[in-house]
Amino acid sequence: MRRVLGLLFYLFRIIRILKAQNSLVFFQNIIIMDELVYLITKQSLDIPTMLTGDQEKVRKVNRSLVLNTLRLHAPISRAQVANVTGLTRGTVSNIVNVLIEDDLVFEDKLQNSKIGRPSILLGLRPDGGAVIGVEIGVNFISVLLTNFVAETLWEIRAQTTLSQSQTDIINQTEKYIDQALTIAKEQKLRPLGIGVGVPGLVNIRQGNLIIAPNLHWKNVPLRLMWNQRFHLPIYIDNEANLSALGEYYFGVARNVDNFIYLTSDIGLGGGIVIDGRLFRGGHGYGGEIGHIQRNPQGEQCGCGRVGCWETQVGPRAVMRRVKKEFQTHHDQLLLDACSGDFDNLTFEMVVKFALNGDLICRQAIEEVAVNLGEGIADLVNIFNPDLIVIGGAFILGKDIMQSIIEKTIFSNALQPATENLRIEFSKRSTEASVLGAVAVVLDDILREMVIS
Repeated sequence: MRRVLGLLFYLFRIIRILKAQNSLVFFQNIIIMDELVYLITKQSLDIPTMLTGDQEKVRKVNRSLVLNTLRLHAPISRAQVANVTGLTRGTVSNIVNVLIEDDLVFEDKLQNSKIGRPSILLGLRPDGGAVIGVEIGVNFISVLLTNFVAETLWEIRAQTTLSQSQTDIINQTEKYIDQALTIAKEQKLRPLGIGVGVPGLVNIRQGNLIIAPNLHWKNVPLRLMWNQRFHLPIYIDNEANLSALGEYYFGVARNVDNFIYLTSDIGLGGGIVIDGRLFRGGHGYGGEIGHIQRNPQGEQCGCGRVGCWETQVGPRAVMRRVKKEFQTHHDQLLLDACSGDFDNLTFEMVVKFALNGDLICRQAIEEVAVNLGEGIADLVNIFNPDLIVIGGAFILGKDIMQSIIEKTIFSNALQPATENLRIEFSKRSTEASVLGAVAVVLDDILREMVIS
């Protein structure tokens, strides 16, 4: 009889949550289904013990549901939170009271025009804490300080060179983080954590940068180093993954649960989001789309292989094509812009000349757009996303590339996979990854996903 009552109790909870029809409850549904299967299959189960044992797990998920609902829908009342999440009003009130005590949530009375008690609306407290986002790029360091609702309080972006040592770049980054922490302290904001994006393979469980070919770094225990240095939670991830998370939280992919983000500054990075969660693979190294081999007789890649996709697309591929064409088609204006030395050529220069009618520059960008579109078509066939987001240096060439990329994708991908597919260029330019580094800290607090 007790097993039957327990089964009915859990069925009731599942039905109530599913009726909310909100993607945020997905993770909670999984937990409850897991409990239900356990209840059915374990014949000798003591139901009260099981309920007590799982209570903390469910409480944490409920707390995350409430916090993320406030992020998405504030200002919102307790009753509205209950409707959105599928939780009972009593559960919502208990969670909200604790969050108010923790200085993460505020309540504000809004007098209605109707007779009766004023509605009490809830929101996240901007002064609930400070978050630091860091991106270490191939030729720059970016550090961003925000409050609990991701409003920018301070930021810095500094250029670096490949001639700088790993130690120099890490020390320089630490100085900027120290500056951010000092400002947070001055504003009486408690630091909640530091998110870090790097251009390479990351073991997110250990927080180690395994290899960053374009930085020439290997086996860097960043989390351990900065845990000891700053005594804060440290979240290390690939910069493309964080860019995808940044777009999901703050950009064109906001609340799109299935999308692929591509970015190129030196190499080609990708972040894949499936059902609202970053896809990482079995050991956290999934999403390295830039190293799909597309031409076995192609160019040498920084990873040591030949013909990787990133050798066909991105700024380096464009500039390589322009330099090659210049050998047989002299372009004095472009050479003058480079001060007589093509080693000074930049992607920005090529785009500018292409938009002003330079045929060599335009053809180089168009070729890259075709190569990019063909590769994306394969990804569309594999993952069937709702949205493709293109960021990084590609944004500079949007006016030339977008129509070519779209035409190539829709010509090469399977037709059913392209239904309702959108292609968007990021509006965040160089900010996506460092915003994603902020988002990864907030995400751990708000949704307790697999990031940590």
